[in-house]
This record gives sequence, structure tokens and C-alpha cells, in this order.
Amino acid sequence: MSTFAKIKDTVLSSFKRTLKVEQFGVKTALESSPFGIDSSPIKDMTAIYSNTSNDAESVILGYINNNQIAEQGETRLFSLDSSGVLKAFIHLKKDGVIELNGDSNFMVKYNELESALNTLATNINTENTKISVAIGALGGSYVQTPISINITPAKNTTIKTN
Repeated sequence: MSTFAKIKDTVLSSFKRTLKVEQFGVKTALESSPFGIDSSPIKDMTAIYSNTSNDAESVILGYINNNQIAEQGETRLFSLDSSGVLKAFIHLKKDGVIELNGDSNFMVKYNELESALNTLATNINTENTKISVAIGALGGSYVQTPISINITPAKNTTIKTN
């Protein structure tokens, strides 16, 4: 039989999360979750508590989510602080957009940005050569300093895109 239970505390020990819950009194239960997702509920979340075939073991099957905004076909991962305030999220939208903590700015593609900036530097250097020649022809002097752009320190190698 499955019932609702309130989360009171979580304990992570030996790579297993044990939850202290209030379900007709204080109890503990192991947590069940989808493969590859490691998350810890905040206090007073409502959990789905279930007994197993072994009376000495029980399990939390999931939680009632009071923060659902994903539309049909979408997935959203998010974190909350201890007060339940949204702190971070990744939203996989049904139109192919991925939002990381918001939607008011844009990420850039590093390779394309590097290429565009190097083309800009080449074009500026070409014009500076023309300026240097023209000033020299008029009897003046202009020492050209080539412009180079290195954005390698800005490259994030842990987040990749197509």
C-alpha cells in the first residue's frame, strides 16, 4: 500500500540516501529514483511512501511536485533552496530550445565567434596597412601595430553544442 508522507530529513551514507519521513509516525525509507538522477528533497515535501514485500523495508517512490511548468513533451531539471525558492534550472523546451537559468540572454558558438573575430582582426590590419602607406606617402609616419585576438581563455570545454 502506498501513502503520502512528509519529508523531515535526508541522510546520505555509503552512497545511499535514507529519508526520514512522517507517515503515521516517524519512519525511514530508502529512495527510489530514475537512473542517472541524484537529487535530494527539501523538508516538508510530500513523498509517496510504499511498503515492499519485506516488512522491514520501505521505499519513497517519488514526490508531489508543486513547481510544474513543463508543457507536454518538455523536461525541466531544477533545484530549490531550503525555503522552496527556485535557484537553478535546465528547461528542455518542445521547440528545441534549452534554457539554462533563464531566457533573457544567448549563448554563442565558440568556433564561429573565434572565426568572426579573427576575420575582423585581419580586416582591421589590412586597413591599418593602407592607412600607414597613405600617411607615409604624405610625408608622415605611422607605425602599424598588428591586432591579434585570442579568445581561447574564454572557451568552455565542458559545455558543447552543435
